[in-house]
Amino acid sequence: MTIESISAITLATHDMARAVAFYRALGFDDIPYGGADAAFTTFRVGAGYLNLIATPRDKQWSWWGRIIFHVADVDAVYSKALSAGFSPSTTPRDAEWGERYFHLTDPDGHELSFARPLGK
Repeated sequence: MTIESISAITLATHDMARAVAFYRALGFDDIPYGGADAAFTTFRVGAGYLNLIATPRDKQWSWWGRIIFHVADVDAVYSKALSAGFSPSTTPRDAEWGERYFHLTDPDGHELSFARPLGK
């Protein structure tokens, strides 16, 4: 048996409306299910999905890792994040492993990386 792909990742949020607004401001526009008032929301991301699930405020989490999204233009996404009033933790840079990237933490503390392989 071979694992072929990741279908989806689900992130917890304490405030669905805030989380949906955050991801929409970054360009995650295709929402086949849910929305700001839902308990569960799905964004289509290429062939996969980013899900958000509402959780009670007493449910806490700590750093767990990072999600890496490949995008067509890292600098354009960075500019979009800045113009939305977000504060990325890094500026776009070319990494020694062959990607241009920057990091941004969502309102619930989930670390995101927006990247593009160099030369593409």
